[in-house]
Amino acid sequence: MAEEFNVEGMLDMYLFENGQLLEQLQETVLEQKDAECFDEDTINEIFRTMHTIKGSSGIMMFDNVTAISHKLEDVFYYLRESHPQNVVHETLVEHVLQVVDFITGEMDKIQDGSPVDGDPADIIAELDRFLNEIKNGAAKEGKELPKANVSEEPKHFYIAPVANSASHFYKIYITFYPETDMANVHAYKTVYALKEFAEDLLYEPEDLISDDSSIATLLEDGFRILLQAQCTEEDIRNVIKTGYDIEKVDIYECKAEEFLQGFDFGDQPPMEQQIDLQSSVEEIEAKAMAEQGSEEKTESEAPEKPEKPKMAPGDFVIQSKSPGKPKKLAKDKPKAEKAAFISVNVQKMDMLMDLIGELVISESVVLQNPDLKVPGLSLANFNKAAAQMAKIATDLQNVIMSMRMVPLTNLFQKMNRIVFDVSRKLGKDIEFEMIGEHTEVDKNISEKISDPLMHLVRNAVDHGIETNEERAESGKQEKGKVTLAAKTEAGKVWITVSDNGKGLDRTKILAKAKKQGLLDPDKPDSAYEDKEVFQFITLPGFSTNEQVTEYSGRGVGMDVVVQNIQSIGGTLEIESTAGEGSSMILKIPLTLAIIDGIVMETGTTSFVVETSFIKQFVRVTKDMMIHEPTGEEYVMIRDECYPVLRIGDWYGLEDYHSEVEEGMMLLFEVEGNTICLFVDKLIGKQEIVVKPIPSYIKKVKGISGCTQLGDGSIALILDPAGLID
Repeated sequence: MAEEFNVEGMLDMYLFENGQLLEQLQETVLEQKDAECFDEDTINEIFRTMHTIKGSSGIMMFDNVTAISHKLEDVFYYLRESHPQNVVHETLVEHVLQVVDFITGEMDKIQDGSPVDGDPADIIAELDRFLNEIKNGAAKEGKELPKANVSEEPKHFYIAPVANSASHFYKIYITFYPETDMANVHAYKTVYALKEFAEDLLYEPEDLISDDSSIATLLEDGFRILLQAQCTEEDIRNVIKTGYDIEKVDIYECKAEEFLQGFDFGDQPPMEQQIDLQSSVEEIEAKAMAEQGSEEKTESEAPEKPEKPKMAPGDFVIQSKSPGKPKKLAKDKPKAEKAAFISVNVQKMDMLMDLIGELVISESVVLQNPDLKVPGLSLANFNKAAAQMAKIATDLQNVIMSMRMVPLTNLFQKMNRIVFDVSRKLGKDIEFEMIGEHTEVDKNISEKISDPLMHLVRNAVDHGIETNEERAESGKQEKGKVTLAAKTEAGKVWITVSDNGKGLDRTKILAKAKKQGLLDPDKPDSAYEDKEVFQFITLPGFSTNEQVTEYSGRGVGMDVVVQNIQSIGGTLEIESTAGEGSSMILKIPLTLAIIDGIVMETGTTSFVVETSFIKQFVRVTKDMMIHEPTGEEYVMIRDECYPVLRIGDWYGLEDYHSEVEEGMMLLFEVEGNTICLFVDKLIGKQEIVVKPIPSYIKKVKGISGCTQLGDGSIALILDPAGLID
């Protein structure tokens, strides 16, 4: 019957839930990769994760994912049951990560709409060999092997009852949280998991997938299950767990006669318990009070108190209080408020962000409308209303920005995996440390820095950290270490990739730069500061690595890293000490969507620059200017000499001020370089909604985007990094 179901509506839930499970699994494994073995909780967690992925993949008919999940589940089933001592931990970690990579790759195919055609045969064969080695080792030691972890695919949802003396009968009642999305899918996954050991299985509502009304029934009335199986209540609870979807699970073991009554139990003797799924809270409470009075009367007449029967699922647990006082329903106890979460498509978030941007622009258009500048016009009421509107727009902007913020945890864990893989391949003993991984950035920013960060981490492992032998020869006792740190400072996120390796060789870099003609022949090597020298490695085709490896040495990559970082308004700084290590510092904005900017004008053209780049505004006089014979200009400000860039000359504008006393100097500082930008006048500070330059316009150096001002005109957004040669 499973083949007849339409799984289209379940696909998003499948990808979301399994993606979360895989991320959590990889994080758990990497945290314990350097331990001697996995602890018992981790083994159980990995077993449950694989069991869940196997079940949901079986529902979705992704047979290859089901097969590989089942095989890894077999491995951890054996580890859980036998506790063998002859397990090579590093090999086990590699096998788990191999499976994670395979399933992640198949899920990426599903996301892209490609065929899910990966062949797990080789990985399954390796897992079989690994499991057999462990079992053979245990057999030689004379240990008894546990029963095989058998998983048979049931042919039908209803399994004919074949009861024997070992069979148990259960009535199960599941309560979902009212806000649970696609409750029918969660209910179906529960049924699918129970089928593995069920002898007889019935549930209500029966039609979970094709009947949309089942969702309302599940949320209002709960999910009722009748189960006949050779298992314990604990086994069932290991399969059905409370979480973000299931609020409560009631399990009542009953007799075969009660089981055969189905979901309509009818009248039973007063002392015989039944599942009450239909009565209201008031009715149940009244019934409980009546039973309590009857029990108290019986107690006064009878010498012995009869054993209190088990409560049935759906009933409310009665808490005992002091004699003579009424009893209170445990259901009435105040509950801690549960945070409600909902998953939203990122594209919808992007659309909402765009609308907020349009709202900010419209606000500027309204508040800067020229009609408001009529002399004698009373604007007191308008200004009050405008201030309220501006406050709401700002609050709305802050809320949507916070919704788009995501922690760097997942990104940092990916880097942890890269360090693990690369260090194993290179034979280096390297420790990975994460600091500030809970720092939050805009989701788009997080995606754009993933590749640059990956390249920097690989470089640190391959090029920065020495081999174990080299570290021993240089007297370094500690292990190689790569540290990934993040913090928020001055409206920017600072991400640092540092290592305790050999550091950058200033002499080698200068020699390579001289060979490529990058040095000024009139400037001695000693005149170059370390920061200037280290920046050479970010140029295209520049590499001092004499041996080309899989990860570095081709002279490509660092220039792309810098370009990608600059494309989002970020910068890269490099610090290094020979023999002690290096640090790559990324400074990136929190968001790309809305920024604080300074609006300026040159000629008839408006420009905007982000306020964080501007160090100061300066009015200068002619005697402060220095003119070189080559045409270059410099300005002396507080005994410091800075190069001057006239924005009018740079872009060939007309009707701009040529006299420095008629304009304004803006002192920019980018990546340790300082430059003075000369413009005609400043307009003011404004929140800027960043819009990309249309694709049909050729990319212009020094321009990163455009925006609409309050008067409806277009202003170009300057990229200071592009203005500095």
